[in-house]
Amino acid sequence: MTQTTARIKKYGNNFEIIVDLDKAVKFRKGDESASDFLEGDKIFSDSKKGQVPSNKDLEEAFSTTDVDEIAKVIVRDGEVLLTQEYREEKRNQGLNQVINYFVTNAVDSQTGQPHTEERIRNALKEAGVNLKNVPIENQAKEILEKLSKVIPIKLETKKVKIVIPAVYTGGAYGIVNAYKEDEKWLDNGDLEVHVAVPSGALFDFYDKLNSLTHGSIVSEEIKE
Repeated sequence: MTQTTARIKKYGNNFEIIVDLDKAVKFRKGDESASDFLEGDKIFSDSKKGQVPSNKDLEEAFSTTDVDEIAKVIVRDGEVLLTQEYREEKRNQGLNQVINYFVTNAVDSQTGQPHTEERIRNALKEAGVNLKNVPIENQAKEILEKLSKVIPIKLETKKVKIVIPAVYTGGAYGIVNAYKEDEKWLDNGDLEVHVAVPSGALFDFYDKLNSLTHGSIVSEEIKE
């Protein structure tokens, strides 16, 4: 467990709490199950010096003196200080996810053989790829373009035509958009979309889409 400080400034006053870093980050992202992030039972004006604000200052800033409620506001609306160790850990996790994605879904475009983890890792470094804090599916095309400049590589994909009922298009669009090649809105409001999904991600893709649409999509593999 890593402890850190979360803080916010309101009405000219500083308010700080000590939190479990992992839980606080999860709660900040909307995970209510991580609401037990608070370490201790105090709100500080300066946690390093052990100084605490007055109840008057708390009431003015948060309209309450309830520590748990104030802590939620601080984490949601304020700043959670990330340690260097935490940043490095998350960077490595993101890097490993990208490497695994291309090892699983890509092949050497000249030989048809899969690439090793080491080769993908070295290619990412040589190509100067800067990873974004977004799902791998949303940056795979951009990364692939950069990797292809230093190694022969292509994604093995399955091309599929999918028709999504009108009632589900709003939610489903975000799932198909990362793989979309073209789309057509039908007269009845349904969405017909052609996607190219990496073979290794196809099962998860269908699982998400069928879960959201309750299995009401119509799909057909496009033979090349």
